[in-house]
Amino acid sequence: MDETWQIRRTATDLDRLSETESVFALSNGWVGWRGTLDEGQPYGMPGSYLNGFHERRRQSYPEDGYAFPQESDTVISAPNAALIRLWVAGEPLDLRTGTVRAHERTLDLRAGVVRRHTEWISPAGHGVRVRSTRLVSLPRHAVAAVDYQVEPLDDRPVEIRVCSDVLANEPVPERADDPRAASIVPDPLDAELHRPDGHRGVLVHRTDRSAQRVAVAVTHETDVPTGFTDGDDHTPDRLRTTLEGRLAPGQRLRLTKYAAYECTPVDGGTPDELADLVTAEADAAHRHGFDALLADQRATLDERWRTADVEIDGDPELQQAVRFSVFHLLQAGRVDGDRTIAAKGLTGNGYDGHVLWDTESYVLPVLTYLLPGVARGALRWRHDRLPQARDRAAELRLTGATFPWRTIGGRECSGYWPAGTAALHVNADIADAVLRYVTVTGDQEFLADTGLELLVETARLWAGYGHWSDDGAFHVTGITGPDEYAALVDDNVFTNLMVRRNLRGAADAAGRHPERATALGVDPAEIAGWRAAADAVHLPYDRKRGVHQQAAGFTEQPEWDFAAMTDDDYPLLLHYPYLELYRRQVVKQADLVLAMQRFPGEFTAEEKARNFAYYQARTVRDSSLSAGSQAVLAAELGHLDLAYDLFAEAALHDLADLGDKTGDGLHLAALAGAWTAVVEGFGGLRDDTGVLSFDPRLPARIDRLAFHLRWHGHRLRVTLTRDGARYELPDADPETTVDLRHAGEPVTVTGAAAVTRPLPQVPDPGPEPPSPHGRRPARRA
Repeated sequence: MDETWQIRRTATDLDRLSETESVFALSNGWVGWRGTLDEGQPYGMPGSYLNGFHERRRQSYPEDGYAFPQESDTVISAPNAALIRLWVAGEPLDLRTGTVRAHERTLDLRAGVVRRHTEWISPAGHGVRVRSTRLVSLPRHAVAAVDYQVEPLDDRPVEIRVCSDVLANEPVPERADDPRAASIVPDPLDAELHRPDGHRGVLVHRTDRSAQRVAVAVTHETDVPTGFTDGDDHTPDRLRTTLEGRLAPGQRLRLTKYAAYECTPVDGGTPDELADLVTAEADAAHRHGFDALLADQRATLDERWRTADVEIDGDPELQQAVRFSVFHLLQAGRVDGDRTIAAKGLTGNGYDGHVLWDTESYVLPVLTYLLPGVARGALRWRHDRLPQARDRAAELRLTGATFPWRTIGGRECSGYWPAGTAALHVNADIADAVLRYVTVTGDQEFLADTGLELLVETARLWAGYGHWSDDGAFHVTGITGPDEYAALVDDNVFTNLMVRRNLRGAADAAGRHPERATALGVDPAEIAGWRAAADAVHLPYDRKRGVHQQAAGFTEQPEWDFAAMTDDDYPLLLHYPYLELYRRQVVKQADLVLAMQRFPGEFTAEEKARNFAYYQARTVRDSSLSAGSQAVLAAELGHLDLAYDLFAEAALHDLADLGDKTGDGLHLAALAGAWTAVVEGFGGLRDDTGVLSFDPRLPARIDRLAFHLRWHGHRLRVTLTRDGARYELPDADPETTVDLRHAGEPVTVTGAAAVTRPLPQVPDPGPEPPSPHGRRPARRA
């Protein structure tokens, strides 16, 4: 079996339970199960999540202020239906006791399941072999299931007791040592209904402050030897189905649990109605059968992998890491527009389960090329929350719409306004995602129906927020850009370029759909104002140093003493006050470099080289967002060894837990950064001019690189070898054509024949630019 499609963990990894639970998390955009052990013990952080399901809590400020959010939303765990507890001759199976003869869990990236094999001998000497398979169904959004099998390990019979639980208000440990950790709401669920029915049952709970209702139903299928007894017991917070008896050598117990989840607003129906709904879904999954669920899961993933797979010859570890990264992106989103993708997806409670700019700026650029329907759904979710964004803008005395920095349901949840409310670029990030989606798909219906209104309302924000100076320049002041070690700055280059794109994009879209624009109150004068502001946007530049300033005055601030730092001083935000960070030239995450990645045509090759070297020396990468973007620029400039090392950092960020934060959920933006580093960095993909362009180059460790993407409904395959770049349309009719550019040369690819071109000459970049002391990515090349 190809090990690059498998992620394995063994008993030696039991000291990294939280990390493994995140890595082995399964989801489908609706339901998420963390990769906890079937028995529930030991655990790092249990979690059973529904997209958007949360509780509300009061914000606390030592000194309150006008327009500070008074409440915040925090993701909470739904009742956990993944639990199957096992007692062996009266002793609970616990990998911390007895003798573990074998233990292996595998995340199968092709099948979309977690498989487990354990051989355990109890302290009293009774041995069992346990196998299980767990899935969260991609085609059936409400359904998750687990198949659990037990047999004696030797030639002696053994007494077995298996308890299949559904547990609400499961205790969740709290991490108080990191401000990025989630806020824990104890016992957030109030019981409304519990309905046991033999091997079936349902629980319905509600939240208090957020007024949401959640229901989970289970039904079981059992295959046990003669003589086993079964029973059930229940409380308002727990359903339990029990199987008990003796297993003789050669006999096997098999229990298959089918679970179904739904959540709704409390005013969306009655507890009984929701209970009936999930019961019907669980029963339907039961009738379909576990083997059929497995087959459906594999078929769904086979179809997705046709476009999403990235093939790397020469480095099996990174081949595995990229597939792992893409797998979690493929299972994070949904097409219905009712929910979007949080920064941690449904893999953990980090960042309180909030949606951040990560979605539009890192995740959607990838999904637009791989699963455009999911990107469309996420943007529809933003559009549906325009009323809240308009209300927030009015509260802030701004025009148009102001989308939240951190949110679950559309309300601003960030209590730290310098890095939250002031990070207005999130509005342009949403507009940028709209424009990219339309460019890649050609979906004019979406633009007229949904995208235009998002573009118009965000353009109105910038037109009202920015101001004109006496010299005729348009400035955006008092905001926070991507770099969170620099707050309340003026004319952040990334933000200002995004503002320009937002304003021009709104003007162009209004001209393309004039009737719809008129219905939104747009007139020619407003469009002219947007174009004038876009043309006059100020980009600060330090002529003395020959570099763009990340924000006005940045290059004139005091330098940070990197030579005095040790590994224990990072991340800096946990060891230094923001007052010190904000006033010095130290960069948390790619900012000016991100601007060059997103707007390659705005900078000359010489400017990119000087800018990259300057900011590489000051970027500490205390954020998982950095490495992928830095890899793209390093590859473009010819620093291929550095680009490869940065790519490896992005790809391994969670698999190797490089930031010690994987335990509370995966970093979906970093996972997206791995794909970006490959496709934009080594594939040289650019789409900023509306034309599909490639300027590929291969690092020394990669012998062959192949990837696919969708462009205007067609699947394009790109294969890079030392002999050249090959472009083909494997599914298209012979007369189908796609126009693209290869190293600046116009190329037309048809369904009839592939096109091959030699790889362009990689520029000589000179010496590698230094990184801050001790912060260069680990050498791999």
